[in-house]
Amino acid sequence: MWIARLKIKHDCIIGNRCKRFQVTTTGTPFNVFVQNQITYSPQLHIVEGEEKDIRAFIADLKKDRKVSNLEVEGNTIFLIEVQKQKKVMASVYSQLSPKIIFVKPVVVDTQGYEYWEVTSWKKEILTRFITGIQKEVSKDVHIEQIKETKLTDIYYSRLLPKLTLLQKKAITSAFEEGYYEWPKRTNLIKLSRMMKISVPTFREHLKRAEKRLMPGLIKSLK
Repeated sequence: MWIARLKIKHDCIIGNRCKRFQVTTTGTPFNVFVQNQITYSPQLHIVEGEEKDIRAFIADLKKDRKVSNLEVEGNTIFLIEVQKQKKVMASVYSQLSPKIIFVKPVVVDTQGYEYWEVTSWKKEILTRFITGIQKEVSKDVHIEQIKETKLTDIYYSRLLPKLTLLQKKAITSAFEEGYYEWPKRTNLIKLSRMMKISVPTFREHLKRAEKRLMPGLIKSLK
């Protein structure tokens, strides 16, 4: 198997809004399909950031005519992106989608950059996919890595266990701030201050999140 790690910026209903509203998203693209020369791209996203910014992001997304079937639960959203143009990311992906596998969720940062990790059984398939993006969609494509890899090094993304918004924020903050590193770069006091809640409350949210995530993690190691 071959794997590629990419950093991409293009005209995107999600990336544009991440930059505008200063939020980040972690998303899972599903199978793209084309019907009557229209490209349909179902996708699931978890939006992270300040609560007011998340609300503004979702409110603005609801106004977009390229978005259909929008469902919102907390900071988790499902939508279908509908594009009539040919030179769009979903259209390029649809041409090779049976041969391209997303092995990690797509992360979009506050500058609108997307971070992809895709795999296929031939290097030529990946390079053709990347060339298609550069030619049809955007020149702002950075190949951070492309290499042959072992099957055991490939992580296949799956839907996360159901967490509350505060549980997601607690475990995400703990990870990003270095709580799980050794030596630790932060502690519960600092993390609770970031979320503006008490230490016992933060600890409870973190423990509940760990309890829900841990079974899936242990199973993936077997």
